[in-house]
Amino acid sequence: MSGDTFDLGRFPVHLGMGAVVKRLPEFDGSMEWYERYGASVADDGAEGRLVTIHRMSSPWETWEMHPKGEELVVCLEGRITLHQEVDGGVRTATLEAGHAIVNPPGVWHTADVEGAATAFFITAGMGTEIRPR
Repeated sequence: MSGDTFDLGRFPVHLGMGAVVKRLPEFDGSMEWYERYGASVADDGAEGRLVTIHRMSSPWETWEMHPKGEELVVCLEGRITLHQEVDGGVRTATLEAGHAIVNPPGVWHTADVEGAATAFFITAGMGTEIRPR
């Protein structure tokens, strides 16, 4: 992979044990993609990280939660309103270009988007759970 350019929005990477960067198959947005990803990097356990860019133009349809580690969310362009369930309530933060937030382990989160937005994610994906919004 060294030296080859690629679209991080189409081809996420995995940061694995031994300080490796593994380019992943093209992202199709399906749960099957995530399941194949999880199986292919299971040996890295909770220390592995999924790194990707997502372009969004509508609110998320689900809540998600990462029980094994933190997730960094960086807004690259547009405006994203992130909602986190914390201590029985919902905490809301608005991100604009260059702003970031951390989703703590075990915190359910979802997002709304005004217009179009692009975000960069570094996710501790092991054990991720999804529920309808």
